[in-house]
Amino acid sequence: MADNSASPIPVAPGGLSGRARRFVEVDGIRVPRQGIRRYHEAWIGNGIPAVEIDRAAAFQDRWGGLALPPAPFYEGGPRILHAGCPEGSAAEGWSFPAGSCRVSMAYGFMIGPDGAFGIDAHRWTALHASTDGWVEALALAAHAGRWAKTVTRIKGKAVESLDLGGYEPVPEVQGLTDTWWRGRDSLVALYRGEAVGLDAPQCLEAHVYGGLDEWGLHGG
Repeated sequence: MADNSASPIPVAPGGLSGRARRFVEVDGIRVPRQGIRRYHEAWIGNGIPAVEIDRAAAFQDRWGGLALPPAPFYEGGPRILHAGCPEGSAAEGWSFPAGSCRVSMAYGFMIGPDGAFGIDAHRWTALHASTDGWVEALALAAHAGRWAKTVTRIKGKAVESLDLGGYEPVPEVQGLTDTWWRGRDSLVALYRGEAVGLDAPQCLEAHVYGGLDEWGLHGG
């Protein structure tokens, strides 16, 4: 049944940074979402373990129906966060879709067996250790883009020459294949997911946000 009573103004889930909470509640929109527990018996009948259905339902309860501004990479990320039918096996593990793409893509967005948020391209590639990390990264990109004096995009092999000496990883984004780094007056986002998942090193990209003050570097 559709959740038609929900306000279009989302309430951020617990556990996010203040910056990410503001991003979700100010820039996000909550749209009516479909409950997926009604599919429980049908999915069980198709051999999907109950624990995997419960995992997808928990994602839907936390994130389902949330539309966020486009990401600066991956053609904007999922249009609306929404859990789909789990797929996989006991041998390879179970994953489920995290939401439909905004444009036609060579991959989809998935939640992996360990809860990581990633892309299912030529191979499964975990971008962040959780959906919280993905949302934190979106929030940080929006914040940095708003406050930076310069934004530089570096592509392909040139990314490997970036000197991150003196930078520290930004822990809240829970980076795996993709990471964020905080320096003295700049933030660096490294987008490696397409390069790894599609075996396409030319897709490697970094965004350098320069000229940031203390608020620009952290933003709460």
